[in-house]
Amino acid sequence: MRLNLILPKVEPTQFEYPKKCPRNGCPGMRFVPRQEVSKKIVDAQHPEVTAWRCECKKCGHVFRVYPKGVSQKQISKRVNGMAVMLYILGLSYGAVEIVLSSLGMGIGKTSVYRAVQFVAARVPGLKRENMLSGYQTKAVGADVTSVRCNGKWVTVGIVVDAVNGMVLSIDELPGQDAKQLQAWLEPILDAVGADVVVSDDADALKNVSDETGRAQQVCKSHVVRNTESLVEELSAIISAGQDHSLEAIHVTVEQALQDLASLKEMIHSRRPEDQQRLEKIYLRYASARKPARGKKHDVAYRIRNLFMDRWNLWPRLTFYRTWKDEYGDEILDGTNNHCERAIGWWIKERYRSMRGYKQGRSALGISRLIAFAGNNLSRGMNLADLMA
Repeated sequence: MRLNLILPKVEPTQFEYPKKCPRNGCPGMRFVPRQEVSKKIVDAQHPEVTAWRCECKKCGHVFRVYPKGVSQKQISKRVNGMAVMLYILGLSYGAVEIVLSSLGMGIGKTSVYRAVQFVAARVPGLKRENMLSGYQTKAVGADVTSVRCNGKWVTVGIVVDAVNGMVLSIDELPGQDAKQLQAWLEPILDAVGADVVVSDDADALKNVSDETGRAQQVCKSHVVRNTESLVEELSAIISAGQDHSLEAIHVTVEQALQDLASLKEMIHSRRPEDQQRLEKIYLRYASARKPARGKKHDVAYRIRNLFMDRWNLWPRLTFYRTWKDEYGDEILDGTNNHCERAIGWWIKERYRSMRGYKQGRSALGISRLIAFAGNNLSRGMNLADLMA
């Protein structure tokens, strides 16, 4: 997990005056300093700072103005930022308390919890109802994972820009069937103007693609691994000579082994024009009958299903070979690696060091916070902005 977090600074001589009177309903914008007061704080460098008591000239309301990085609370924003940073990097609330206390910054784990939850709740975007403002992309990657929360497994959906890996949304899902995935994914596709969905080989996501009228790129890595495994398994059974189902459809052992080898070659080259070749091989096994209920599927029927599936899947598997964006560039690599990487770095990496989240809002909030930091990796995530 690579993160670039910028901690808030405490500037004792720089004061953050409000733009209008903090009193509700007062439009006053002119303030008069009345008294300089001292304030003790928990900070790495400044145990005490100076604050000003100011008076609104319109309503007479008196309030305090604190230096940059200090609020009405005793703990400075810098220490709160350090607490959030240490928690994101894998420490528990109690461990963060121990580390900061050993450095001379006494802060309880309840304060650590409040700081983390406050920052997590202020992450902009990354919600289906509140997407990143104005963000547009032609291709998105979508995937689903699970995290343990209060003893139960919570389904979490993640959507990324399939071109550059930017995380667009992390949401809790009620389930993983086609209707639930469509209700979650379709508003996101509409919001960003996406024409292409990149996903794994799950049938539910294929249905979402078809129902929403979007093209789909199925992750080639998933399909290649599954195909190689099936080809090796079926070839071993045929070579052992224990299954005689091929004889019933008049296909020789040599022909079957050659067809499986051809499939293995095609699944690696993934040429769009090979779809007709797959159809021709499938027709050779099309007459294989499904075994009676309760009986094991024989080799001929399994080969028939394998070639039929790959024949139907071929346009989704080779879509990236011909698709171009509005600039005429081929920018998809045929995998859903951006989603896999986002799940591993921004959701699972922090989650692995825990026994599970205690609250659903923590599972989503922390994942969104870390993903937002990942989105801002090049320029850094300024924690002061989230604490403002």
